[in-house]
Amino acid sequence: MPTTMSLAVKLHVTSSFHLGNSTKTTSIPSFNAKFRPASISHFNPLISTLYEHRMSNSPKSKSSFVIKSSLIEPDGGALVDLVVPGSLRAAKTAEAESMPKVGLTKIDLEWVHVLSEGWASPLRGFMREDEYLQSLHFNFYRMKDGTIVNMSLPIVLAIDDATKERIGSSSNVGLVAANGDLIGILRSIEIFKHHKEERIARTWGTTAPGLPYAEEVITPAGNWLIGGDLEVLKPIKYDDGLDHYRLSPKQLREEFDRRKADAVFAFQLRNPVHNGHALLMNDTRKRLLEMGFKNPILLLHPLGGFTKADDVPLDVRMQQHSKVLEDGVLDPETTIVSIFPSPMHYAGPTEVQWHAKARINAGANFYIVGRDPAGMGHPTEKRDLYDPDHGKKVLSMAPGLEKLNILPFRVAAYDTEAKKMAFFDPSRTEDFLFISGTKVRMVGFSRI
Repeated sequence: MPTTMSLAVKLHVTSSFHLGNSTKTTSIPSFNAKFRPASISHFNPLISTLYEHRMSNSPKSKSSFVIKSSLIEPDGGALVDLVVPGSLRAAKTAEAESMPKVGLTKIDLEWVHVLSEGWASPLRGFMREDEYLQSLHFNFYRMKDGTIVNMSLPIVLAIDDATKERIGSSSNVGLVAANGDLIGILRSIEIFKHHKEERIARTWGTTAPGLPYAEEVITPAGNWLIGGDLEVLKPIKYDDGLDHYRLSPKQLREEFDRRKADAVFAFQLRNPVHNGHALLMNDTRKRLLEMGFKNPILLLHPLGGFTKADDVPLDVRMQQHSKVLEDGVLDPETTIVSIFPSPMHYAGPTEVQWHAKARINAGANFYIVGRDPAGMGHPTEKRDLYDPDHGKKVLSMAPGLEKLNILPFRVAAYDTEAKKMAFFDPSRTEDFLFISGTKVRMVGFSRI
């Protein structure tokens, strides 16, 4: 069998799968990086309108249409930037030193990063109680002008009884990282009760034990939440060799403009790219070109915050993503790889709204969504926690996401007849092997 280098690393896949009453063991070779495009299953109705607009403004019609990548405004109309200007940094730092202090966990710091760069625009800090309740119960909140913006995950900061007591009647607090570094200021604070069971039940639809984010972050957290307007003293950096991948929404929009993108389609991963993903992304670009777009740009946007212990570590994933571009599996001229700094909840249809909303703020006007986005297996039972189709259905209906074009896709699998990845054909079920559930050994890295 051929041993062609596939995606970034060789993927030696051995799968035991069932066809009827028989069991078959198959070794799948590394897959060829050339794909036969197939159509996306269906599009958001908004896209047909975009297509007509593009055709009426094509070069053949000699219209005055100007290519511009910022085809979608950030929520609230302007990106939030909560990083203090360099000229004010010393004065703000001195002011923060005199305030009561609130300690930040590693995951709290990831949320500070998210907020500071405007991923959650128009949110300007950790949520106060009214914002929290709207997010928790409605998956959106209403701005002062009546505009509804999607906000499906509460972005909150928990404190314990001792910290609440130390804050007392102060209206401002300083935020301090675990290593003692002063990170920022939270102003005009509001402290309210942290109802953990309600938060978990509303976010995940269950309070079953074993939910990774709930057990890591919420259950051990304090009994109070503190919200307020955030000021971050300097850009958040991790000094892990990956900071150059962490482009802010502003930087991404500038790069889309530099490349003269006329469409931006975003794809999120929390594990390595495989050939099924590559087939999908290349096919999506082909479909957009057929719709009349001239230079669609892919934002390959792996999640870089908290993930559960059995997910592939970020540094390994980024080495693999880099090799994908180096080997030409995805075109470097039409692909931007960047890290999305958000922590992962694994909250299925609730969380996928957050993932889509954040990409609006980064300038993406198309969002690819597949089977069971942001989902996971049930923590105590052998089944999916969420219906695999509900994520894409929810995205197509979610309040505040109407301006984003949702691109659902069919499942890709290894076609044993064609000996390459292809979109699954239900009329030939026995010919396909699925990567999900297989044993994948990553050659060339120390982590296996």
